[in-house]
Formats: sequence, structure tokens, C-alpha cells
Amino acid sequence: MSKTPKLSGFLKPGSVVEFLQDNEAHIAWVLEESAGRLRLLTRTRREVKLPDSRLLPWSGPDYPPGATREEIGHRLEALETRRREIMAEVNPLELWDMAQGEVEHAPIEWFATLLWQEPGVNELAALGRALLTAKTHFKFQPPDFEIHPADKVEARMEREREAKEREGVVNAGHALFVALWGRIKSGQPPLAPGTKDLPEARIADPEVRARLREVLLSQVAGRSGSGGEYDALSKFWESLKKSLPDVPHLALQLALAWGVLPPHHNYLLDEAGYAWGDDWSADFAEEIYAQLARFDELASLAEKNAELDPTPFVSIDAATTRDIDDAFFVSPAQLPDGGTGFRCAIALARPTLAWDFGGRLDREVMGRVTSLYLPEGSGHMMPESLGTGQFSLTEGCSKPALVAEFLLDAQGEVLSTTPRLAWITVTRNITYPDAQAALDANSDAHLSLAMGLSRLLFERRLERGAVVIDRPEPVVELEGGPQDLRVRIETREASPDAELLVSEFMILANCGVARWASETGVPLLHRTQNIALPPSATGVFRDPVDISRVVKLLAAPALECTPRRHAALACEAYATCTSPIRRYVDFLNMAQVQEYLATGQPRLSLPELEAMLPTLSARIQEVGQIQRFRPRYWKLVYLAQHKRESFPAVVVDDAGPYPTLALPELQLTVRLPRHMLGEKAHPGLAVTVLFGRIDPLTNELKVLEAREAE
Repeated sequence: MSKTPKLSGFLKPGSVVEFLQDNEAHIAWVLEESAGRLRLLTRTRREVKLPDSRLLPWSGPDYPPGATREEIGHRLEALETRRREIMAEVNPLELWDMAQGEVEHAPIEWFATLLWQEPGVNELAALGRALLTAKTHFKFQPPDFEIHPADKVEARMEREREAKEREGVVNAGHALFVALWGRIKSGQPPLAPGTKDLPEARIADPEVRARLREVLLSQVAGRSGSGGEYDALSKFWESLKKSLPDVPHLALQLALAWGVLPPHHNYLLDEAGYAWGDDWSADFAEEIYAQLARFDELASLAEKNAELDPTPFVSIDAATTRDIDDAFFVSPAQLPDGGTGFRCAIALARPTLAWDFGGRLDREVMGRVTSLYLPEGSGHMMPESLGTGQFSLTEGCSKPALVAEFLLDAQGEVLSTTPRLAWITVTRNITYPDAQAALDANSDAHLSLAMGLSRLLFERRLERGAVVIDRPEPVVELEGGPQDLRVRIETREASPDAELLVSEFMILANCGVARWASETGVPLLHRTQNIALPPSATGVFRDPVDISRVVKLLAAPALECTPRRHAALACEAYATCTSPIRRYVDFLNMAQVQEYLATGQPRLSLPELEAMLPTLSARIQEVGQIQRFRPRYWKLVYLAQHKRESFPAVVVDDAGPYPTLALPELQLTVRLPRHMLGEKAHPGLAVTVLFGRIDPLTNELKVLEAREAE
């Protein structure tokens, strides 16, 4: 056995070298060298050809040429073993502690002197290998090693920790999600809430389970945009779902199957970032208390100064309504020309009384933008202590209001509009059924007078080309607990006269205030539908075929600051202000009118109001989707629970390969292949349909069979 040769300064056949491949150092024997090109034999007896620029900056020992391949193999194996032994004793992090701050980069020989007095070729090679593995602390920049500063090391170590955590979560989560998907496909029920493990995929670490839940909930919410935590969770999700099918609402389905979310979870709220219930208001307790205190102060001042309006206002609402934001009083009036007409005073709740615009609570309420009324309950725009409490026009309580007074002639034409600020007391909160009963019996003179005026208002709007859709309103009710929930749908008992009375007075108030604002130069947010309608599209429509035809002619109302015609309502200007407790647009309009009446100037100028439009319109669209789509979800759940039953329908459009059916009792539409209807298909054809696939989550509803009704 030859003695260990000295480290050589040049390469020749018999030299031992190392090169980097697949991020790992490999030892090799130089068989041949020519003009910087090397033919090498590796420890695994494989020949490779490399330029000398590919070699690592340490070489040796040098052996005499002419050794057999077997001898080369034995020597390389011995050197490999020795270098690994030395490498195991080297701690590159301790070396970084010694070197950091001394130099920015250095050759391997410099680092070796920090550990050994006389380092040999094996020590240099082992140390070089160790530094190559410590990528968080060193960077190999041939022929030197760069020493990372402390801040960069910490950042790199944090990324490594995150990667290791992600790998652990992904490995555990992948097995769990595959098992959950198997349960979904086999039709097994969701796991009970709080279930920690599945037999197929046990996760012992509670932090991993918590992280997986966080990933799922983040994807269920699906909030757009970027952010550190959201982006990190999205990267987790992309890794977790790689072997799972690309299906709609995958994260939601897994969360439901795992029991992380309850059955029928309303993911639309998550997507819109809309907090359900009233718990959210606890974060604004200080602002709410300030509102209540200011309210009491102003109420006492109004009472002291005898400012209470004596008008005996009444309101009509649903029995479940708690946020009452309008009331009215109608009386006969002597007109300037000596004739007799009507004086109609419409009182609107005024939550803008002492509102802190731009404050935390205001920003939150603006983000909520509207109240939601769903089969599973209500989500109020305002904290309930304010919206359904202090500012609601409950009978017997003094409340701030905007009173819009109208003088109308005997035919219901508006002669003048006068808004004013007041404190009022509603004498009666009446429900729709009670109001209808009183109107039917003609037992309430005030309601009968108001009903007479509302009919005149309705007739005037029809003369001006209004479009009125009159169709049954199904009421969706939920019964039972989350695990055995049943859906019941009934047609709401109509109170047609009482409903017409309220709707006409609300249209009167919104049109009247919009017209007054245009005349006085007060900028408001207007609902516009500035389209031309043919005479055949105006009037009252009850037949499903007629409704389908007319709806196609109507454009969706736009929100803008310029007063324009609202075609369907037959109003030349329409600015909503009748629901300031429930809608932020009405709330802003109320604030504009209030400030003008109090100071002579609106709170916001036209450019300031226009600047709010894009954000406000987008948020209204986002939250409005919940109100539009969630009731349909429950209707599909109802159909799924009655899958073997047939339902009455009517063809409303037979154009194209997929005619459209309407289900009047459910207020649903569905399309089906033309061949299911046969040659007799025409608008108005009554049929009964049996449904096949029904998936409320993906909004899928397919007709299995359609037969002409007997």
C-alpha cells in the first residue's frame, strides 16, 4: 500500500478529483487529460468525460498512472469512506458562526485552517462537501464559498422550515383527502364534527390537522388577490390536490366530508367575506356605544325642545321584520285651486343621525353593503343593536326620521315634494295579513284612504308605461337539525292590497326625493334603466310565458350619479332612500339629504360620490349574488328530497335545441333537450317533469322526463 501522496497543483492520469452532479459531490479517477478535457472513472466504474472547469476546487491524492480498474475502484472506495467519516464530524453551522462577519467569501483552504492545523486532501474534500450541503449558510461560487449574512440565513432557514412543514402537511393531507374523496364517491355520510382521524389516514399531530383545516377553509372562501398567508395556503392546496379530480367546489366537498364545515354550509358568504349573524359587531362595541349615547343625547334634546312630530304614522311589514325603516300617514288635503287631494307623509328611518363617516364601523357597514334575508336566517348590514334596535321605527318610541311630504291631486299626480328632518313616533306596527284583513273589511279609515291613493299611484305608473311582474312568491322554510334537515316550500299567503300600498308609497318616496334632489342640486346615487320599451312590454304580467318574454326586454338597473329614467318603474328619476337600515346606497342618499336640509350643503360633492361608485357597485354585485343564488340552492335541495315526484311546469321559450321550462310554484327555470317535448312543443304548453340529476352545490338540475299535462 503506497503512502498518501501530496496534494498536487495540476491534474494528470492518476489524480483523484471530485465533480458536482445532481447537487452532490462525486469522486473520480483521472484516466486521461488533454487540453482541459478529462476522461474520468467514477467509484461506480462508470466512465465520464468532463471539461476541467466542471471539477470542484480540490483534488488529490495523486497516484501513479497505470493502475487497474479494480485497483482504482478499491482506492476510490477507501477515499470515499474516509471522506464521509470526516464529513460526519464537521459542523458547517459552527464554521459559519466563526466565519460570519470576518470575510464575505473564501476558498476551501481558508475554512480548513479554522478546523485543522495541517489539513490534507481528504479534510479539504470532506469540508467542501459539508459546505455544499449547508445551502442556507453558504453559496458555492467557484472557486470560493460565499458566506451568507445573518439576515439572509434566517430568511433561508425560514423558507426551509416552511418547506419541511409543507412536505409533512402535504404527505399527511394527501392520504386524508384521498380517503375523504373515496367516502364522497361511495356516498358515505360526512364525519361527525370534531372527528380527528380516519382509519384510512390517521393524523396524530393536531397542528397538521389544524393546518389542513386552514387550507380547506381558505380555498372554500376563495378570496381573490394576493397576500402572504393566502399565497402560502394556496401553495399547500396545489400540492394537496394533485392526484384528486378537478371538480367544482373540491375543497368545500372535502371540508363537508371531514366535518370541518356543517352540512349545507353557505360558502357564498365565505367567498364574499360576509360575516353571518351579529357576532361581528362585538369588534365595534366602542363605536356602537358612542352611537347609542349620542342618540340618547339628541333624543332628550328633541323632547326638551318639543320637536316631536305629532303625525300618527303607521308601518306595514312582514311579521318577522325587526328592522322597520318606513312608515306613512295619509290625509285629505285642500288644494290651492280649491279642489281636494291627498297629503301623504312618508317617514324613513334616519340612522345617519350622528354617524361617524369614514370610521371603522362605517367602513365595515359599507363592506357589508346590504342586509341578507335567506331561508336560514337574516344577516343585517348594521349591528343589530342599531339596525333592529335603536334606529328601527318601532311603535311607541321616538325615532329620528326623514319625512317626505307629498301633496297630490285627486288623480294621484304629485304637485309638490317637501322633505324635512324630524323626530317621530310610530303609533302602530301592522303586519301584512292584519293590514289586508282591515282593508278587506274596510274597518280602518286611514288604511282605506291610503289604499285609495296607492291605487291611483299604480294607475298613473301604468299609464306612463310601467312594467309590473306579478307572480307567486314561494316561501322556503327549513326544518330539523343540520344532519336531518328538511326543506319545505309553500306559496306565501298573499296580502295583495297591503303589499301594493307599501310598494307604491316606497316608489313614490324614491321618485319624489330623486326629483327634489335634481331640482335642488343634491347629488344622489340613482337606479337607472334608461331603455325604450315597446307598448307590448308595459302593463301587468302574470302568465309565465308573458313574464319570460318581457324579462328578456328589461336591462338590469345601473347605479349612477346622473338622474335618468327607470323604465320598468316609469319614473324619470329614482334614487333609493327608503331602506337606509338595510342598504348602504339608501344610507348614503339619506346622509346627502340630511346634510343638505341641516346645513344647505350635501355631505359629498358629485365628484366625491362618483369616486365611490366603482367600489360600491362591485361590492353590491358580490354580496347580491348571495341573495340571488342561495334561495335557489335550497330549492334544489327540496327537489332532491322529492326526487321521485313530478312537478308542474310550462314551456316559456321553445327556441333553439334546448327549450326553457318555468316551474311557477317554485319560481325556477330549467332547460331540456327538445326531443323530450316532442313535436307539439310551444310556449304555454303545460307539462309535468321528473328530474334526474340534482346537485344543489354545483347548481345542476337535469330533466329526466317531461310529459304533457293531462
